Amino acid sequence: MQKKIYVKSVHKQDQALILCADQPEFSLQQLRARNHVLVDSDELSFLYILENDDEFVYVSIPHIVWSKVKEAVEADTKILVQADEWQLELENLKEELDYLIHNIEGNSNYGEELVRKVEEIFL
Repeated sequence: MQKKIYVKSVHKQDQALILCADQPEFSLQQLRARNHVLVDSDELSFLYILENDDEFVYVSIPHIVWSKVKEAVEADTKILVQADEWQLELENLKEELDYLIHNIEGNSNYGEELVRKVEEIFL
């Protein structure tokens, strides 16, 4: 089973948007940004990929926080994920989202509901 970090809420801190997640039951140490984003059409989420030397871990960014993510992207604000004391910047998230959003627009291969949500929030 793929390891995931689930974003539950967001808040602004200094000059950054913090994606707040519950502490998962696995270690977050040694994880680094992979600078790549996938789509989970079933969960209506973007999946930012983190990695360490042994595996990939997905940060699940659900549609309920997309409007805040959009604001941060438009303001060129740093976006970080946080679980308890651990925190990591999601590098290149803006570029990855721009690419995905343009591919998703009007593309029913992603599922009608995901396309509708992306167009509603990002376009």
